[in-house]
Amino acid sequence: MVAALRSFLTSWTSVTPVLGVVVLALAWGRDLGPVFVAVVAIALGATVLAAVHHAEVVAHRVGEPFGSLVLAVAVTVIEVALIVTMMVSGGPEAGSLARDTVFAAVMITTNGIVGISLLAGARRYGVTLFNPEGSGAALATVATLAALSLVLPTFTSSTPGPAFSPAQLAFAAVASLALYGTFVLTQTVRHRDFFLPVAADGEVKEDDHADPPSNRAALGSLALLLVALVAVVGLAKVESPAIESGVRAAGFPQSFVGVVIALLVLLPETLAATRAARRDRMQISLNLAYGSAIASIGLTIPAIALASVWLPVQLLLGLGSTQIVLLALTVVVSVLTVVPGRATRLQGGVHLVLLAGFLVLAVNP
Repeated sequence: MVAALRSFLTSWTSVTPVLGVVVLALAWGRDLGPVFVAVVAIALGATVLAAVHHAEVVAHRVGEPFGSLVLAVAVTVIEVALIVTMMVSGGPEAGSLARDTVFAAVMITTNGIVGISLLAGARRYGVTLFNPEGSGAALATVATLAALSLVLPTFTSSTPGPAFSPAQLAFAAVASLALYGTFVLTQTVRHRDFFLPVAADGEVKEDDHADPPSNRAALGSLALLLVALVAVVGLAKVESPAIESGVRAAGFPQSFVGVVIALLVLLPETLAATRAARRDRMQISLNLAYGSAIASIGLTIPAIALASVWLPVQLLLGLGSTQIVLLALTVVVSVLTVVPGRATRLQGGVHLVLLAGFLVLAVNP
């Protein structure tokens, strides 16, 4: 039964990128009806999942620290592709899409993924254990990147609106890349033991990994990953008008498009983090949550900053007052969660309430 399920999953992720390209070829340049819009949406979601799967296979083969970079770059390509295609077609209102998407990613990772993982782990084991040194360092990196890229533009005066001047944007992009690189080096080389699961007695234990795939399997996944990324970029372009129309038809503000993008991109990490928590690997769940937030800011903001040279709209990065309050509250609560090195269902519930508050205010500001 397990072998059959594994064979199905393998074949599914292998066929999906090719089907994504086929759907893209059929849909490109055409006016799509409701049925075909739904087909493209399903193809886009499935291709994103397949792309992340193949990135994980390649990452497992090449090992650390390059494996983390492969996975982060693949996810960032997907996120940037969705943001840029919608900014190009969205008009002046799309200038804040990058901000909305990155902020949604931060809230979903630090509250949604963390909260779900804590609940899943505490429900099975009572108390979840993790390393506060590694989790605290990751949280500090998230908070610094978020403040630098999303909060400071609200208070600068060089450029009208919640935006950086070109020099300020260049500094934020370079600083974000430098901080992301430092974090990856710390996590995978210098202080790797800070990010490994801990036992009940506080001892660090190596995580259990499956054998790495063969060179042939890794090369096959690399080829399928490239095909999937091409399909994702094209399908995002095709589907972007329908997503924006759907958000407007539902009566939601334009900023909710960023929430949709973040939910789509972070779905694989959410599933992986929940599985890790259920295996008593809460540290791995936190690594996935905070690592995804760090990559979303540290890689996406520099990429969007570079793309802003050609984008037809002004890049608005500064958060509003309500969002800043939510971010500050999330940082404070997250510190109280990670510092003890253990957590219960209560902490998971608190984080999920914060996520619910974010989603309610995203729908009804």
